[in-house]
Amino acid sequence: MNTQNDYAHSVPFMSASVPLQSRLHWTLRIALAACFIGHGAFGIITKPAWLPYFALVSIDHESAYALMPLVGMMDISLGVWILLKPVRAPILYMMVWAVWTALLRPLSGEGWWEFMERAGNYGIPLALLAMSGFPKNGKEWFRRIREPVLTDNRLKQVAWILRITTAVLLVGHGGFGAFMQKEMLIDHFHHVGLPPFGMDARLFLVLTGWFEIGLGLFVLIRPVKPVLVLILFWKIWTELLYPVSGTPVWEFVERFGSYAAPLSLYFILDTGKPAGYFFPEKTGARR
Repeated sequence: MNTQNDYAHSVPFMSASVPLQSRLHWTLRIALAACFIGHGAFGIITKPAWLPYFALVSIDHESAYALMPLVGMMDISLGVWILLKPVRAPILYMMVWAVWTALLRPLSGEGWWEFMERAGNYGIPLALLAMSGFPKNGKEWFRRIREPVLTDNRLKQVAWILRITTAVLLVGHGGFGAFMQKEMLIDHFHHVGLPPFGMDARLFLVLTGWFEIGLGLFVLIRPVKPVLVLILFWKIWTELLYPVSGTPVWEFVERFGSYAAPLSLYFILDTGKPAGYFFPEKTGARR
């Protein structure tokens, strides 16, 4: 009895019998929905950390607290919409909105690592749009997206988007430890008994940050399946530290793009074709 194969076939997304376009389409779609539902939940509960972002566009605290639930309901509605009926126009809006909300972090003085770390928020809708193809007319922006038949060129575009997204979000999160040395991450590690052996907490955080930056650069230089599996489980573990440390579980939910990017890239590389097929090392070989 092959337990590994039995398990793979019991999980639809892991089964080789499921077409690649189906695995990619649903992984990206679920991740985008989860990102907006998780983000929207913070609007409903009126997250105080959002106040500086409203202040950036001259909205006072009282008005900001009044607007947060509206923003939250909008985000949740978009997430549910995409989960039930994916349409290009709202996906484009979600990508632009995700870029804007990520930009609010450095614009309010939190640093560009914050923008990079959220690459999964805007890279996933971009990948879903690229996979679906550019509409031929205005009406197609508002028609339901069906699972597309992937052409080689379209698949290569999606692979590059996912590769860059995975690398950027890892380097961004690594910057939290290697350069910013965020106290929040030290607290996260303390909740699971880290660092070990009485090691200095800041040194451990810096080393962890450089490890993540190294992973991101590795993916950018040469993505391989074992490393993508490592990244997937690493991201799930590090983001689970939010609810483990007492933060609302929505922090974990809104980061689904950080899990979907390496997972989707793994699916693409798992087609049996060499990585060089999707990412040619030499572009000027023929003259």
